[in-house]
Amino acid sequence: MTGSLGFTIGITILIVLLVILFFTFVPVGLWITAFFSGVKVGISNLIGMRLRRVVPSRIVNPMIKATKAGLDISVNELEAHYLAGGNVNVLVDALIAAQRAEIPLEFERAAAIDLAGRNVLEAVQVSVNPKVIETPVISAVAKDGIEVMVKARVTVRANIERLVGGAGEETIIARVGEGIVTTVGSSSSHKEVLENPDSISKTVLDKGLDSGTAFEILSIDIADVDVGRNIGAKLQTDQAEADKRIAQAKAEERRAMAVAREQEMKAEVQAMKAKVVESEAEVPLALAVSLKEGKIGFMDYYNMKNLLADTDMRSSISKMTKEDEYKE
Repeated sequence: MTGSLGFTIGITILIVLLVILFFTFVPVGLWITAFFSGVKVGISNLIGMRLRRVVPSRIVNPMIKATKAGLDISVNELEAHYLAGGNVNVLVDALIAAQRAEIPLEFERAAAIDLAGRNVLEAVQVSVNPKVIETPVISAVAKDGIEVMVKARVTVRANIERLVGGAGEETIIARVGEGIVTTVGSSSSHKEVLENPDSISKTVLDKGLDSGTAFEILSIDIADVDVGRNIGAKLQTDQAEADKRIAQAKAEERRAMAVAREQEMKAEVQAMKAKVVESEAEVPLALAVSLKEGKIGFMDYYNMKNLLADTDMRSSISKMTKEDEYKE
């Protein structure tokens, strides 16, 4: 009797465990919700999702929204998108929003946009409600050398057809900045830009800057235009300063060459003086040889001495005269 009671208790516990395990592994509550929502999904499909490591609620709940919205989507398509790494809930919300806004958006294109890393729901919203992109302050220089700082607001609408492979907001901002710089740079004066700021937006808008991007530019509005520095004058000042430094360097080079030349000339004079002294030292010896060999006579020698003495006397008198004049 005791053994039979223990066996019954064991069977009861086993059944309870199996029931708990079944309700834990099989989302019966989710299946009941789907059934009463009109979504045809079987218990076997839910078990298969568990075995494929797919969270059933992330497939069934979006499927319920899609069914209630009247979208023709199968559970297999949503599960395949989930396994590919997509966001099923955002995808279904985007399809519902596109349907309500009467935007033609197929499931395959929406799935491709989502898998490409773009927010497909935000793209649909921007397609319905255009987005304003504000550019940073863009600095450009007119032909008169005056800097003009421009800030623009670009109104864009998402292009569903070009979302996959199309460039983003950064490209739009870069192209608008390039167009502003080109337009201001071609203006003859900064006053012309200040008087007609709308000419910037018209010129930039006519360039077709949205080609190859995921957006369609609706308008470009100039939010602010300010006058900056006089770049032309600054460049001229910098050039003048550079020319001045070059001229000073060349002058210093010429001065250094002149000093070097002067030193060379002084060295040459010193060498010549040394040669003169050396030559004068050889004069008495030459005179002695000439007297000995009879090339000159004693009278010639004395006449030369008298001439030298007379020259020295004249030099002394000249020096004394100059000193007296200086004293007076």
